[in-house]
Amino acid sequence: MLSKLVCKRVLNHGLRLTTRAASASTQQVAVNRKPEVKYQKLFINNEFVDSLSGASFDVINPATGGVIAQVADGSEKDVDRAVKAAKNAFRLGSEWRRMDPADRGALLYKLADLIERDRAYIAALETYNNGKPFKDSYNIDIPHCIAVLRYYAGWPDKINGKVLPVGGDFFSYTRREPVGVVGQIIPWNFPMILLCWKIGPSVVTGCTTVVKLDEHTPLTGLYTAKLIQEAGFPPGVINILAGDGPNCGGSIVKHPDVQKIAFTGSTHVGKIIGAEAAKLVKRTTLELGGKSPNIVFADCDLDNAVEMSHFALFFNQGQCCCAGSRTFVEEKIYDEFVQRSIERTKRRKIGDPYDESTEQGPQISQEQMDKILDLIDSGKKSGAKLVAGGRREGDKGFFVQPTLFADVKDDHQIAREEIFGPVMQILKFKSIDEVIERANDTEYGLAASIFTKDLDKAIVVSNGIRAGSVWVNTYDNFDPAA
Repeated sequence: MLSKLVCKRVLNHGLRLTTRAASASTQQVAVNRKPEVKYQKLFINNEFVDSLSGASFDVINPATGGVIAQVADGSEKDVDRAVKAAKNAFRLGSEWRRMDPADRGALLYKLADLIERDRAYIAALETYNNGKPFKDSYNIDIPHCIAVLRYYAGWPDKINGKVLPVGGDFFSYTRREPVGVVGQIIPWNFPMILLCWKIGPSVVTGCTTVVKLDEHTPLTGLYTAKLIQEAGFPPGVINILAGDGPNCGGSIVKHPDVQKIAFTGSTHVGKIIGAEAAKLVKRTTLELGGKSPNIVFADCDLDNAVEMSHFALFFNQGQCCCAGSRTFVEEKIYDEFVQRSIERTKRRKIGDPYDESTEQGPQISQEQMDKILDLIDSGKKSGAKLVAGGRREGDKGFFVQPTLFADVKDDHQIAREEIFGPVMQILKFKSIDEVIERANDTEYGLAASIFTKDLDKAIVVSNGIRAGSVWVNTYDNFDPAA
């Protein structure tokens, strides 16, 4: 398993210091609490078009439960014409295939500049549609999108092959070639970030794409389609559809002219996509769910560990696949850590996502809120100790109180299932070997974190944990280059 380790400098160990994006004040930004929804059609071959069926679906504001737009519903026939446009753009001799690599990078730079220009509007639209606090949309999500696109913009002319020594009067060489049409399926928790994570590598390598936005959060993706058009991408290079998973997404996965699938979403759906793609021997990249262990040792900086563990779980309303959702705390500091975490959880401000002081907005939907409340009820019945929250907040929108369980056991449902909500679970451990074994006792392996001042311990534990990313003394520390 290929994994990465991201460390925050502790004491004088001299590790590279990286920090998560700061939540700077947005008081100087003109915030539009009801941004105009400008684009509601499908984006195919550089044009906004209606669905061939004429069908549309409602887009809901999760903070109110009200309808904010109706968006064209992509069908199998719409997928087919989008794939045809992408295939045509990829044909040998096309403008895209003949474009210099540096010029592909210039297009990404231009797109990043346009997103930066419209940062306030896009952030407001993201909050309107997704419910996350505006200060997070403005200070974290959109700047990360810009950084990601600018990072990938530098790569197109640096993708190379090798010359291989062979016998006789011959030589052999390899070259890296674009796979062709890529189907990209985006989830609802980070609509803009994951759109940029997907299209950046695709453009860099010279592929063409058909993107399927989640039906809960299509608005910023469709606005970005307009910026793609403005940036000057050739027709058919990036096509953006909105629609549900089984019909629109399923049609992309099954289409014979789509050579690769990149999906971010639930493990359940990922398994379905993997099975379908295998029937056609398609390449797949599946970034799925998690139940990530967050391990706090007694020799940590306790103030930092409490705050970062809180952030690890509650950021983005707990709707992160890599959320630190199993917090293992060494018994020597367990009681103090729990008490400090209770106090921090009770201080967490939940409410209007456009309010500067708000830390937590609504969950994405009624369905997701009900699932979270059901799992909270399961936690209560299992014997875990509910020490904060545990209920719906208000009767308007899809708000769930920041919730904290202590004395959680490994076999409790809340410790094994991905909740994808603001529900923190704290478990006690005694030794390094024990916590490594328990951390690995899961079907997931997405991420993990360790809090300690002992670098040797951090390396030993990170090597023992089966996780793709391991953070040390920090969490959710993302950099485009890592």
